[in-house]
Amino acid sequence: MLLKSDELGRIAVTERHGVRVICRDVDAACWWARAFARHAAAREARALRKLDGVDGVPVLLGWNGRELLRSYIAGAPMQQARPCDRAYYRDALRLLARLHRRGIVHNDTAKEPNWLVCVDGRPALVDFQLAWTRGKRGALFRALAREDLRHLLKHKRTYCAQALTARQRVILQTPAPHALLWRATGKRLYKLIARRVFGYWDNEGQGRVRD
Repeated sequence: MLLKSDELGRIAVTERHGVRVICRDVDAACWWARAFARHAAAREARALRKLDGVDGVPVLLGWNGRELLRSYIAGAPMQQARPCDRAYYRDALRLLARLHRRGIVHNDTAKEPNWLVCVDGRPALVDFQLAWTRGKRGALFRALAREDLRHLLKHKRTYCAQALTARQRVILQTPAPHALLWRATGKRLYKLIARRVFGYWDNEGQGRVRD
């Protein structure tokens, strides 16, 4: 089953040896985007290797430079499931903390389709193409990790605002300096490219399906 197809390749649910998996096909990317798609897939593979054993993220099953295989997580994306349970966000915060302890920052938690509501109601996080994988915990790491958290809290504000704590409201009101700079400079260009080239609109992040 095809989940997404755009200039960066195809993502589909398929079966390998009788097991359902997610396949990211980099060879299906447009020629001009193939190098970037391969780099992004390699970054995702590095992140998933470092997160091996962490519940709530996919398991890396293979990466050969052309095709990335990861485990399938049964559930619905956040924008469909619309989680309003306090426990979901408590567990999501713990999941982010486990990522950060492993030296990984997701860097794309603002996108609702990257958050899943599993069949048991627990959170899962997918799509690590933009992840920080260096492992160094300097000032930049801490700033990026805080933005991971702030974007999750924005989702909590959307679906479960009554559960926000006073401290969480303060975090929401104080984006990191690099986030303010991005909002004032590159964000509009990013949105233009994302919409015109890749077909991404607002927070859906699904991409258009190419023929």
